[in-house]
Order: sequence, then structure tokens, then C-alpha cells
Amino acid sequence: MYQLIEPRLRKNLDRTLLFALLLLLSTSVASVYAATCSWAGIGQGLRQGVYFVAGLFLMTMVAARDYRNLPRYVPLLYGLNIALLLAVELFGDSTKGAARWIKLPIPGMDFKLQPSEFAKLITIITLSTYVSRLGARIREFPTLMKTLGHVLVPTVLIMKQPDLGTSLVLIAIWAGTVFLAGARLRHLGGLALAGVALFAFAWQFNILHDYQKHRVHTFLDPMSDPKGKGYQVLQSMYAVGGGQVTGHGFRQGLQTNNGYIPENHTDFVFTVVGEEAGFVGACVLLTIYGLILYRCLATIAETEDPLGRLMVGGVATLFAFHVVVNMGMVCGIMPVVGVPLPLMSFGGSAAWANLMSIGLVFGVHMRRHKILF
Repeated sequence: MYQLIEPRLRKNLDRTLLFALLLLLSTSVASVYAATCSWAGIGQGLRQGVYFVAGLFLMTMVAARDYRNLPRYVPLLYGLNIALLLAVELFGDSTKGAARWIKLPIPGMDFKLQPSEFAKLITIITLSTYVSRLGARIREFPTLMKTLGHVLVPTVLIMKQPDLGTSLVLIAIWAGTVFLAGARLRHLGGLALAGVALFAFAWQFNILHDYQKHRVHTFLDPMSDPKGKGYQVLQSMYAVGGGQVTGHGFRQGLQTNNGYIPENHTDFVFTVVGEEAGFVGACVLLTIYGLILYRCLATIAETEDPLGRLMVGGVATLFAFHVVVNMGMVCGIMPVVGVPLPLMSFGGSAAWANLMSIGLVFGVHMRRHKILF
């Protein structure tokens, strides 16, 4: 895959970011395997590894191609994004009351594509292109509202699935992108207050789904229903706290081995790290994420092209939001909103979309200077 990148660009490859990425992927495969602790678990771990190999190829393809050519495809990408999200609405496969997947007719495989994961990457590309063309006009409130309208269509379609967590991710990407572009803080602050008021309105008039309200109640008082709505949060808190300083050891987690934590190989995979590797392992994982975000910020600081800076800023916002919200909900300090831990939680669509996003960062970093020699 390395050979796909032009020789003149290879010397600019961010090797620190690559090291952190490979370390994170290895940790994910081990954690997914440990989360199931059975022969089926070996299968899940292997599947995650296969997803990552395919994702690394996609990442290399994205990095190898000049990101400055992407604006010409923005109308096509935006249309594809809406079309895929509408396809979920019309033909989506429902699981646990949510229609977020499209089942692909692949012989011998039960694979479901989740378009909302790719919507994050497409939104980063299309929004960055739009905002980069606005220049100083981003400081005008009407122009800022137009950029918000750009993300509202996919956001509303994702909310209808329903998927509140991914909808919030798109709003976070928008906020991070326009902030980096120079939007006025008072405008962003006013919109944030309007968002709080809108949430209160949605709550009061039952626009929010019952399960979404239950998640807020559970966040405020998980002991109110310890065997029902609060069960998963309480068990994850027990697991993370039970790991103490150094953890119980690989595949020795009590909560994990006894199956007390539902979905601990997907949204709650951090419980495996906390229980089996303890506080030390959690800090190592946070350091890996911190290193990835640091390299994104370094790329933003060194990149001369506004479009490149905004694209990397969108990716940095994506990862930061996911990490903070996921770890927060696992530790009981944020409501459970179904946000996976990037490149740790099990899943093919998320793995491919996230690795392609990182490929975008590699591509910008290799072309961060207008003159390479």
C-alpha cells in the first residue's frame, strides 16, 4: 500500500501519526477479542482485523490522491450522501428499533453498510469546501446560517433513523469547522443557546423519542432503574472502577467474562480496557488518541492551504467529540447517545470511514507546503 503514494510525497509522510494509528488498531483487535471471550470472539477479532486491512487500503487511496481535487466532486458527494441516507429511510434494515443499516447482498456474508458513518466524512469534505470559499464572510451571521443549513439536511435524515449521537457529531463537525474558519464567538454562543432552547422544546412537546428521554433520566440518576434503563451504565462504571490501577489482566475481566455489559465490543469497548488494563491502560489509550489529535493540530498549524486546514480540523473535531462523549458515557458522566469509540469499537462501516478520514489528514500533511522541495 505504501507504494501507492508518489515517491516525492513519501518523505512527508507523518510517521508519528502512522505509529499511533497502528498501535490503536492493534489495541482495538485485542479489545474486541477480549470483549467476547469465546470462539465467536476470535471470529469478531478476526473480522475487525479484516475490516482494518481493507480500511488501511482505503486510507492509502485517499492519502495518495490530491485533496485539492475534491472540490470538483462536492455536488456529487453531497448528492450521494443524501441518497444513501434516504435509502436507509426507504430500505433500511431495522435492529433494536433503529433503521440505520443497508444490508448488502454479499454471498456468504451478513454485512450491513451504515451510511451515517460515511456521512461524517462526506460532511467534512463538502462543508470544508463550502466554508473555504467564503473567506471573511464567515464572520457575517447570515452567511454562518447558510453553512449550518448545509449540514441540517443530512442531520435531520440521520435523526429520523433515529440516531441522535451521529446527528450531534455532524453539528460538532460544523461548529469546529466554522470556528477554525473564523466565525464570531458571539454568533456561535447564540446558536448554542438556541440549541438548548430547541432541546427543551423537543423534550416538552414529546418530539424526542421515549428511549432518548430515558437515557437522560438514567444519566441523572442511574440507580432509579438499576436493573433496567440504568443497568448498562452501572455495569460499565463497575467494570472501569473495578480495574483499579493496573487491571485484572488480559481476558481476566470479571464483568467482561461474565457478560454483564451488553455491547461491550461496540459502544462500550472502553470498559474492556478499563477493567483489564486498569487506569494505566486507560491512560495509554488516551495518550494514543492525544497523539493523533496532536498530529492533526500540528498539520493544521503547518498547512498553508485553507481548504486543507479546514478538512483536518473537521477530522480532529470528529475524533475529539467521539472520544470525549464515548468515554464520558461509559464512565457515567454523559448520557448514553450511541457514539462509538473511533477505531476501537467493532464495526466495518465506522472503521472504513474513520480510516479514510485519517487518510485525508495524511494527504493534507504530505502536501502542507505549496512547494515540496
